[in-house]
Amino acid sequence: MTVGALFTIGYEGRTQDEYLALLREAGVTLRADVRRNPISRKKGFSKSTLAQGCAAVGIRYEHLPELGIASEKRKNLATQADVDALFAEYERDWLPTQGPALAKLWAWLDAGERVALTCFEREPGDCHRHCVAEALAVAHQPALLLAHL
Repeated sequence: MTVGALFTIGYEGRTQDEYLALLREAGVTLRADVRRNPISRKKGFSKSTLAQGCAAVGIRYEHLPELGIASEKRKNLATQADVDALFAEYERDWLPTQGPALAKLWAWLDAGERVALTCFEREPGDCHRHCVAEALAVAHQPALLLAHL
């Protein structure tokens, strides 16, 4: 069976051109937006604008809002301990209930797609996308390549 590759990438501190160049260099074929609300004050990173940019370089755009974290849960995160607790809750209580969205990711990967999970934070450990990526990688090792761009 051909298995794709899984990447994570954040756009914090990057222009759309820099972001798209990283995706192209990695051979990404499908970009999965895991933001609950795919809007951004950063130019070029709201859903429709980013989807157009991806299409222009041959990368498919998909939005999986069900894998995002609700805005109210992300408010008042004052310490790293708060962030860690949020991610632990997400992994324990939310992610296991998202079978259909995870099944979409598996189907894309099993079809040989090179999928990039995308959210805002540049560092994967600062973003819930690392929880999604690690859950997928652990369930499918060693065949699944996982890299953070």
